[in-house]
Amino acid sequence: MHQFLEQAVDRYMTREVKTVSCDLTMDELNDLFASDDFNAYPVVDDQRDVIGLVTKFGFLKCFAITLSSVIPRYDELMRRRVSDVMIQEFIYVGPTTKLARVLQLMVEHRLRSIPVMGVGRDLVGIISREDVMRALRNSTRGD
Repeated sequence: MHQFLEQAVDRYMTREVKTVSCDLTMDELNDLFASDDFNAYPVVDDQRDVIGLVTKFGFLKCFAITLSSVIPRYDELMRRRVSDVMIQEFIYVGPTTKLARVLQLMVEHRLRSIPVMGVGRDLVGIISREDVMRALRNSTRGD
């Protein structure tokens, strides 16, 4: 377990991250979630700067029916854009962040993945629950 405590994000993160544009429709986003089986995508602008995070929860939230909401038609909802549901303030870590801290953030905030940002908030990767579980396995089996 001591080995796990010393491990940093950059050893286990996924470096090639699939991102989406804020102009993507909910219909297109739905197709991406289905094909990739990801739980979140970083949202980037034209300069590839990260401007938000869109999650399956955010997608589903726009379909939630409450007493105070009028039920829009399904096709209207599917034409909405990622910019309507993305989170602009989100948790991220750096490549040198210890995996123990990542694990703490995931448990505390019930996160499935966390973007990894470099200098100037450049997207350099993403770390998922599966990555942390792999690190735990490797650390307890003697890598």
